[in-house]
Amino acid sequence: MSIKAVIVDDEPKAIQSLSWELSNFSSEIEVVATFSNPEEAILYLNNNQPDCLFLDIQMPSMDGFQFLDKLHNTEFAVIITTAYNEYAMKALKHEAIDYLLKPIDSDDLKLTISKIKKFNDRLVNSTKIVDALENFNSKFGKKKITINTDGKLIFIDIDDIILVESDGNYSTLILENNQKIVVTKKLKEVNGILPDHYFFRIHNSFIINLNKIKAFIKNEGYVIMSSNHKIPVARQRKSDFLEKL
Repeated sequence: MSIKAVIVDDEPKAIQSLSWELSNFSSEIEVVATFSNPEEAILYLNNNQPDCLFLDIQMPSMDGFQFLDKLHNTEFAVIITTAYNEYAMKALKHEAIDYLLKPIDSDDLKLTISKIKKFNDRLVNSTKIVDALENFNSKFGKKKITINTDGKLIFIDIDDIILVESDGNYSTLILENNQKIVVTKKLKEVNGILPDHYFFRIHNSFIINLNKIKAFIKNEGYVIMSSNHKIPVARQRKSDFLEKL
């Protein structure tokens, strides 16, 4: 089964060139969509799941890193393409699996395709493990969640989670005993993992464990958690929050 690839680049000639290079590996990879308009690409990627994305960094309406921040899901291999090598470190921080300099060399592309295959194999295996563990927890009434971070699976008792704080593409879980776990998931993704009868997204930047609230200061609009963190209650979420209480 071939790898499904999407190309995003504001230069049609660059798209044509990369598509031609990829055609040399047609038995391994298939270009299913190309976009010179980033907004159209975001709409497509938020509704479709390719295996990899070849993304140009320098685009006039938004750069590649801003583009990645707008995606709801990035569970596919991201390959940065650019004519400038100063973006390499930033690309790695955004979890790109590879970095290709234009004009793209066939040998470099061959190595990249190998990395895409390894990434997808790890993702499939990891997903199977997580699904199996979640089924086990559900069947036996275990109150745990499974977090995939730094190449390892961490099992966390939900009773130990006090709150979750957003940091752009990352989220920090604050646990009992001042323990912190940073995960490469946006707050929205973490919110989807946590059971809503225990947790509430009280603010754009925070999810709280309702069982860990020590006090609600109505006049000033914030809660005090068992860890003594003061967390603001967003105005638009206040009525829903009071219903939860």
